[in-house]
Amino acid sequence: MQRLLLIGMIFLCALSLACSRDGDANVNANVDPQSEFAQITDANQALQIGSDLLDNNETEKAIDALLRATELNPDLGEAWFKLGIAYSLIEKQQALDAQSDVNAPGDTQKQGKPNSEKAFRKAIEAYKKIVAQNPDDDVSFFNLGRAYNKLNEDEDAARALRQAVKLKPDDSDYQTELGAILIKLAQYHEAIPPLKKALELDPENSRAADLLEDAQAGRNRIDYSSPKSNSNVNANANVTANSNTNVSVTNSNTSTNTAKPTPTVRSTPKPEVHEKPTPKPNEHKG
Repeated sequence: MQRLLLIGMIFLCALSLACSRDGDANVNANVDPQSEFAQITDANQALQIGSDLLDNNETEKAIDALLRATELNPDLGEAWFKLGIAYSLIEKQQALDAQSDVNAPGDTQKQGKPNSEKAFRKAIEAYKKIVAQNPDDDVSFFNLGRAYNKLNEDEDAARALRQAVKLKPDDSDYQTELGAILIKLAQYHEAIPPLKKALELDPENSRAADLLEDAQAGRNRIDYSSPKSNSNVNANANVTANSNTNVSVTNSNTSTNTAKPTPTVRSTPKPEVHEKPTPKPNEHKG
């Protein structure tokens, strides 16, 4: 009986491990032995080849080369980041194809995390290891911020990019990326200085120029709406105060008129009568 239980536990553990591996099968897949990149033994060489293929829009081949780079060096953050970019391009195209093909059957199976998200998460893990060992590595902080940005973890992205700018303030790209993430966070006032700095460093930085216009427009919207809102609040307060004053004056006059007693005029003396006390006028309740 114990032997059967032991066999069952081993089977369940093996099944659980297999399912876990299947979840990351694509992003951690080994390169096909028949692939042209299978014989590469240097991770940086595979990374360079994959980067070149990605730049030339050979996305499928780029993925194979970058997978080989991560296979050779699982802590190569740049390879994971560019792998995430490549997967994003594939997934975007697949989504467009699915929208255009109205006759395509729907996928009834529950979708897991996309490979691009898994790759960017791996990139974050790799860059965090690097900056933990070398806190002065501005490039890794910059790429860490970009990876966070890809996952829409904007606060973490801003922190990493601020550190990159702090370590190397004369880099136009760092300043531009920081300005971009601050705009994304709707922190328009804070985004303007780094974008201006980016243009000072590189007047030909067209992306920084466009982002600066967006930041200034966002700042103007905030500055324009805030005083108007306060003015309306003050106006409403004044109207309420005046209304309350008028009501108080009216109530005061009413109370005064009611409180005055009416004199009793008697032409002929009458026998003494015990009169009932005159009821007090209703006091105004504030």
